[in-house]
Amino acid sequence: ELELEAQLAETKDQMLRALAEAENTRKRAERDRDELRKYGAAALARDLLSVADNLRRALDSVSALALDAEDSAVTGLIGGIEMTEKELLAAFEKHAIKKLTPVDEPFDPNLHQAMYEVPGTGKPAGTVVELMQPGYVLHDRLLRAAMVGVAKAEESNSEPTDEPADSTA
Repeated sequence: ELELEAQLAETKDQMLRALAEAENTRKRAERDRDELRKYGAAALARDLLSVADNLRRALDSVSALALDAEDSAVTGLIGGIEMTEKELLAAFEKHAIKKLTPVDEPFDPNLHQAMYEVPGTGKPAGTVVELMQPGYVLHDRLLRAAMVGVAKAEESNSEPTDEPADSTA
């Protein structure tokens, strides 16, 4: 009789472990499915970032003279590029892709890539002062870091800059 109770207890323990494992597997599958739904388009989104960059470069390269021109073909082309960029950015926003333009924000190494330091900005050290390339996040996941210039710490006036360190010689 003791042996039967021991077998029953062992069987009950195995059954509870199997149920717990099944529940953990279900939760893991649900979490994986949610993550796939949320981040599944990350590779496509990353590939489209260069399209957004190139549209912006095309618009930025148009000279003021071309904008003032009465040429309807040029005006139409520029308008088409602007509308295409606007639609692409709206599609990004619809799918939770956010553009990072961190000028005047504190440098965040999780979101920004410092390319150089800029002296004499009058801003606190570590403040983003120039944007070379915008960054993007998908929900809360970084797709591409923003490439930035960061304010350099101002040197104190008590240290001479052009004189040798040893002035007794």
